[in-house]
Amino acid sequence: MSRTTQSETLHQLTANTIRFLAVDAINKANSGHPGMPMGMANVAAVLWAEFLNYNPEAPQWVNRDRFILSAGHGSMLLYAALHLAGYAISRDDLRDFRQWGSRTPGHPEFGETPGVETTTGPLGQGFANGVGMALAARMLGDRFATPEFSPIDHWVYGIVSDGDLMEGISHEAASTAGHLGLGKIIYFYDDNAITIEGKTDLAFSEDIEKRFQGYNWHVQEIDGHDADAIRQAIKAAQAETAKPSIIITKTHIGYGSPNKQDTAGCHGAPLGAEETTAAKANLNWPVDSTFYVPEEVEKAFADLKPALAAQEKEWQRHFDAWQKDNANLKTLWDAHFTPVHAQDLAEQILDAIPDKAAATRAMGGAALQKVAALYPGLIGGSADLGPSTKTLINDSASVTASDFMGRNLHFGIREHGMGALMNGMAAYGGVIPYGSTFFVFADYMRPPVRLAALMKLQSLFIFTHDSIFVGEDGPTHQPIEHLAVMRAIPNTVLFRPADRIETAAAYASALRREDGPTVLCLTRQNLDNIPRDEKSALAGAACGGYVLEGDDNPELVVVGTGSELHPALNAARALRKEGRRVRVVSMPSLDLYLRQDVSYRDSVIPPDCPVVVVEAGISMGWYGLTQAPMHFVGLDSFGASAPAGRLADEFGLTAEKVLQRIRQWLD
Repeated sequence: MSRTTQSETLHQLTANTIRFLAVDAINKANSGHPGMPMGMANVAAVLWAEFLNYNPEAPQWVNRDRFILSAGHGSMLLYAALHLAGYAISRDDLRDFRQWGSRTPGHPEFGETPGVETTTGPLGQGFANGVGMALAARMLGDRFATPEFSPIDHWVYGIVSDGDLMEGISHEAASTAGHLGLGKIIYFYDDNAITIEGKTDLAFSEDIEKRFQGYNWHVQEIDGHDADAIRQAIKAAQAETAKPSIIITKTHIGYGSPNKQDTAGCHGAPLGAEETTAAKANLNWPVDSTFYVPEEVEKAFADLKPALAAQEKEWQRHFDAWQKDNANLKTLWDAHFTPVHAQDLAEQILDAIPDKAAATRAMGGAALQKVAALYPGLIGGSADLGPSTKTLINDSASVTASDFMGRNLHFGIREHGMGALMNGMAAYGGVIPYGSTFFVFADYMRPPVRLAALMKLQSLFIFTHDSIFVGEDGPTHQPIEHLAVMRAIPNTVLFRPADRIETAAAYASALRREDGPTVLCLTRQNLDNIPRDEKSALAGAACGGYVLEGDDNPELVVVGTGSELHPALNAARALRKEGRRVRVVSMPSLDLYLRQDVSYRDSVIPPDCPVVVVEAGISMGWYGLTQAPMHFVGLDSFGASAPAGRLADEFGLTAEKVLQRIRQWLD
């Protein structure tokens, strides 16, 4: 949409409004980061008043431009801009900055504040999320474009800081974006030369221009307080559609503050009353005002709203005609943007998994093919491990810089970036992203897994080689504490299936779960399928834990997960032959099991019955399973390099060794 360029007077009024809304809110909260909003206010004013396409009355409009504040500590810049633009953020919301239950939390939070596209704060995550959004937009845009109309053709803008660019994740994400030529990205780098400890040259002296040119980005450098320079840089970036763009924006942190500008003193602390008065006087702002918005600024944004709404309405008119004229594409669109609710989903997936001994990574690979056939929005790949994790979609091509129609993504050896790109794709919508690597490398992915849980994103993290039974690769590749670590993240569901039935249940659960991520932990080694009623086992696995076999009135419950269900089951059967009343419980998902009501859990594990848990990991998290006596058979050390069978024997995880441990405990 063609927009009117603000006069210099109106632009400065808009920029100063953003500055002092931020300053006043931070002063009132006595907490926050005023320096960045003051420094980047001119960029925000130009972007929101003259370039950004949005409709505050339809904040979820699919073809809106995305704006990512990766420098999330400067959240008041975003809240001020959203307030001026007409989003459902009132002046009172600004006054409630950083307070309990407010729409203006300390860092932007996805789903809590209209207009916030992703949760930012951990530096670098927003940078990478924006790359994921641009990737999803390019893939969906290419799928649905016709010569007459492109339903998705917007831009992804962002503000990134020194901290974002210092964090390693920005290297991974920037490299990916440049490799794929994601030309709809336009980032502003707030180059203010200040971090918390002082000048950035204490720790940061690289040539950002050369660095991003090396990534295959389009690079410009401007004065971040010069409105015309900002405008021209945006136009130049928009003209370069074959490369992502970064605009190195030279700014003064705390711009306008007579005593704190260009110092670390305004980075993470309020200006205070005296300095605020001085700054307002310095910039010709009413010194006695708080949360003041000039009439000219209010009118400018109010006048803009009808044009923005008309633009979205015009898009909708074209979209309606596009749907009418392209029945096949409409069907595909609906499949991408409609959740999967097939009642027999688990059964369909189970039928696709061969009934033979195999590693659960192979069973998962078969499940993935079926899920991909059912849901065209399933898109993903691995950190250069697709042949090992079995996560390539067989009948699809790879995504490349020249072809975005495939569904196989090659994230490269960039686990951290992979996770954050997935979150950007999930937040974007229209796709369910998955990413895979060896479970031990979940260490590199924990920040995006946590943020997926915090944002309630449907991201699917597939981890294979899930235990010491990786074998000869040795302890560097053998996860020990990782199950406990992943289970400890709130709103994360972890599945560790023991065979094809539980693998099918795990994938069905992941596809249905729309309010948080699912973590799948799969084996390298082959596992036998356990004969039992498939329907009841699928239902039980969907509850996280269920009775596999055994006595109705047990004196002992043996719980197994994943590959350790098998030795646990064999040990329990030996105990039953000795006359003991033993029940075997399979628990592929401790998280889901603990969410069941008490009556269900008591029916699986009687509350007064002793319990033995068998798992190739640490015990942390398991002792909350019951208040009855409990014994854990697992690991309290790192693994070792040896064949899997030798490791099972040495670490006491064979059926015979498990049986010995249980007998010793019972006696």
